[in-house]
Amino acid sequence: MSDDNTTQCLLFPRISCKPVIAEFDQRGGSSDGGALLLKAAERRYGLITSWADCLRDQRQAGKIDHTLEELLAQRVFTLACGYEDANDAARLADDPIHKLLLGRDPIRGQALASQPTLSRWENAISTKELYRMSEALAASVMERHAQRLRHRGHRITLDLDPTDDPTHGAQQLSFFNGHYDSWCYLPMMGFVSFNDEPEQYLCAAVLRPGNVTAATGAVGLLRRLLGLIRYFFPQVRIRVRLDGGFAHPQVLDLLDEEPNLEYVVAMAKNAVLKRQAKPAMRQAGRLSRQSGQTEHVYSEGHYAARSWSHPRRVIIKAEVVRAPGKAPRDNPRFLITNLKQSPQWIYEHVYCQRGEIENRIKELHDLHIDRTSCHRFWANQFRVLLTAAAYVLLQEVRLHARPTDCARAQVWMLRQRLLKIGAHVVGSVRRVLVHLPASFPFFDTFRKVALALGALSG
Repeated sequence: MSDDNTTQCLLFPRISCKPVIAEFDQRGGSSDGGALLLKAAERRYGLITSWADCLRDQRQAGKIDHTLEELLAQRVFTLACGYEDANDAARLADDPIHKLLLGRDPIRGQALASQPTLSRWENAISTKELYRMSEALAASVMERHAQRLRHRGHRITLDLDPTDDPTHGAQQLSFFNGHYDSWCYLPMMGFVSFNDEPEQYLCAAVLRPGNVTAATGAVGLLRRLLGLIRYFFPQVRIRVRLDGGFAHPQVLDLLDEEPNLEYVVAMAKNAVLKRQAKPAMRQAGRLSRQSGQTEHVYSEGHYAARSWSHPRRVIIKAEVVRAPGKAPRDNPRFLITNLKQSPQWIYEHVYCQRGEIENRIKELHDLHIDRTSCHRFWANQFRVLLTAAAYVLLQEVRLHARPTDCARAQVWMLRQRLLKIGAHVVGSVRRVLVHLPASFPFFDTFRKVALALGALSG
């Protein structure tokens, strides 16, 4: 028996009264039977087709085995299923479910693209194509939810947030970042939420060099996203929330210029703001000494940095933090805003809701959006966009899981419960039959999501 054959057969001699043999010989089998949901979700967006229209195929026509749309679909669907490396293509080449997702015959259809093909393609994408793909991603998300909400909405909230992407090789534009204490990239993510819905939908993912400031590129990205929001929701009120790194004069001037827009931007503390906060800090200190607990007081004022064109309203959260075994610590926080409500309401009911963005970014890291190991910077940007598209599809699946126990599930749990299902695929002239386990514990959830995504009950 050859070495190759021995790896396909495993013997478990002591787990049952009889020897148990596991053989990896099920040619029509797949471990991603639930990925059919991803294909149904993608039909709602049409993102892969629109991305294919952004790309120019410079390969020789007679030597093409896989279209650009098929290459895009292969990478996006495999990323959503947890296969972040192009190297995984070798094992998945004849997977019947993944061939089915590309519109091929699951049994007799051509194998998927190989790792070398995928790697050459990833490194051939131009900057103009990446820009068009970024615009198409944002437009697809806005259009999808405009259709879902019938272009009605009283408020859309836009959040931008940077995150670190540690690098461990000779990637272009990887620099040491003192804040994160590592060599890294500094990608910026954009999310939109509609009305009072709890979900923040990814609409932008921009890879940036590791030595940029948080606000680098924010003005251009905000202009594009605000324009798309107003195009698909002409009368909506827009709320923008940003953390302290975005308190840049050009960003604030843009927000002030935009009509029907409210904003809340965190501001790093400085000597002038600390002086404004002193009365509130003294009051918070008295309350903390009396209660022996952490206490905070809200206040407000106006502030203008030398580089600003005019003063702006500043919200002050004066907080004294007490922890067991530690001395009390002053923790003043500042927000710049054009909202008119009370300082406490703005801080607690508007700005603090940004905390949920950290969960969305954590999910993106779970999908390995930080797998930016190509040498070329633009190839890594392409990988970031591919992962973003996979996340958008998983968010669409989660949207239709609202009446189930997966309504707020993290994407890794969605994948585990709804996508990772053993399947046996049988093809005939008339149809393709996917056999799924009769003992599947999440059948009810899967059925509800599938019906919501357009499946018919048999």
